Amino acid sequence: MASNKLLRRQKIRYRIRKRISGSDTLPRLSVYRSNSEIYAQVINDLSGKTLISASSRDKELQKAKGSKIEIAKKVGMALGEKAKKAGIETILFDRGGYLFHGRVKALADGARESGLKF
Repeated sequence: MASNKLLRRQKIRYRIRKRISGSDTLPRLSVYRSNSEIYAQVINDLSGKTLISASSRDKELQKAKGSKIEIAKKVGMALGEKAKKAGIETILFDRGGYLFHGRVKALADGARESGLKF
C-alpha cells in the first residue's frame, strides 16, 4: 500500500513527463532523491538510453564530506563535467515530482555552474 505522499509525487511526476521528453539534441536531466542519496541522469527518450549519470554513490563523490545539499551540488557539477565531455550543452530539467528547492535546486545549480544550460 503506497502512502498519499508517494501517490501525490507520482501524479506530479506523470504530469511533468507528459510535457517533457528528451531527444538527441535536447536530452532530459532526470533527478531521483532518496532519504540519504541523490541520483541524476541525462536521458535520450527517443532511443530510451541513458547518456550520462552521476550520483552521490559514485566512488569520487562517496569520499566527499558535507551536508546533503553540498553533496547534491557536487553531483550536479560532476554531471555537468561529464556532459561537457560528451558534447551536451543544453538539457531539459525533470525534477521528478520533487519541489524545486533544497537538494534538487542544489543539483541544478551545480549543473549550471559547470556549464549546462536549462
